[in-house]
Amino acid sequence: MKVCVYEQYGPPEVLQLKEVEKPTPKDNEILIKTHAATVTSADRRVRSLDVPAGFGLIMRLVFGISRPKQPILGTELAGVIESVGKDVRKFTAGDRVLAFSDAAMGCYAEYKCMPEDGAVVRMPSNLSFEEAAAISFGGTTALHFLRKAKLQRGEKVLIIGASGGVGTAAIQLAKHFGAEVTGVCSTANVDLVRSLGADHVIDYTKEDFTQSGETYDVIIDTAGTAPYPRSKGSLKEGGRLLLVLAGLPEMLSAPWLSMTSSKKIVAGPASGGAEELRFLASLAEEGQFRPVIDRRYPFDQIVEAHRYVDTGRKKGNVVITFAPDGKVSAAR
Repeated sequence: MKVCVYEQYGPPEVLQLKEVEKPTPKDNEILIKTHAATVTSADRRVRSLDVPAGFGLIMRLVFGISRPKQPILGTELAGVIESVGKDVRKFTAGDRVLAFSDAAMGCYAEYKCMPEDGAVVRMPSNLSFEEAAAISFGGTTALHFLRKAKLQRGEKVLIIGASGGVGTAAIQLAKHFGAEVTGVCSTANVDLVRSLGADHVIDYTKEDFTQSGETYDVIIDTAGTAPYPRSKGSLKEGGRLLLVLAGLPEMLSAPWLSMTSSKKIVAGPASGGAEELRFLASLAEEGQFRPVIDRRYPFDQIVEAHRYVDTGRKKGNVVITFAPDGKVSAAR
C-alpha cells in the first residue's frame, strides 16, 4: 500500500510517498481502507516543529528527539472497513466509518488499523467521505474547550480565528449550545463566518475587539493572538478565556491567574475519543454540524497540501483524497 512518510523534521518537502506492506488487523482491530484524510495544524506543527514558545523540547521528547518516531502523519480519516479481527463485534466489513488517531498519527496511508474500542464511529449518512474525515480534529478540539468552559445558553462567546478548522467547528457548536456568537476573522472570511451562524463578525483588519467596549462570557483564542493580558478587559466577571493555542508560559500561569482573579483561564491539550465523535456525528446527521472544506488534494499532491496549510490562510479544513484517479469520492 502507499503511505506518506517523513524521516526528518522540516518543510513540506520532507514528505515522501512510499510503498509498504498492507497491515493485518489484530483480533480486536478493524482494517479501514482510507477514502479521505486531512492536513491539520497539528500535522504541520509535528512535521515542522514550529510550535508555541516552550514546546520545542517537549515535542521532540514526545515525537522523537532527532527524528520522528512515527514516520506517518495524519490524525483523522474516513473510509470503509475492509476486514475485522476475530474478536470485533461492533463493526463489520463494508461499514463506512470515520476515525481519529490523534497524537498516534498514522492516517496518511491507504489502509489503517484501529482498535474496535478506539475513536471510530460510523459515518453520518448525509456527509461525503471528505466531510466525515474533517470532523474529528477541529470538532473534538472545539468541543473539549466549550465543555471545559461549561458554556450556558444565552452566554456571549467571542471566537478568535473563527475561519480555521477549530474556529468553524466552534461557531457551529457554540450556536448548538445556545450561545450568542461573535467571530473574529479577516475580510476575506467574513461571509463564511456569518454563513456558519455567527451573530456578529469582527474583521480584525479593520477593528480591534479589545477596543469595542464589548465584553464576553467566553473568549476562545484559536490563533494564539489573545493571551490573558490582552483579553482580560473584554471578559465579563466570571468570564472564561479558552487558550486553544498557547505557549508554555501561558499554560503554566493559567491556574494561578484563575485562582487570583475573577476570571478563569483554560489551557492545555484537547482530548477526544469515541464518545465525542459519536456526539459530533449525531449533530452532523441532524444537519447541525458540517465541517468546512477549503481545498481538496489527491494523495500524490500531499506536499502541495502541506505548503498551502503552511501559509496560514486555510479556511476550515484541507482534505486529502485517496481515489485512484484523484477525483473526489462522493457520498452514497
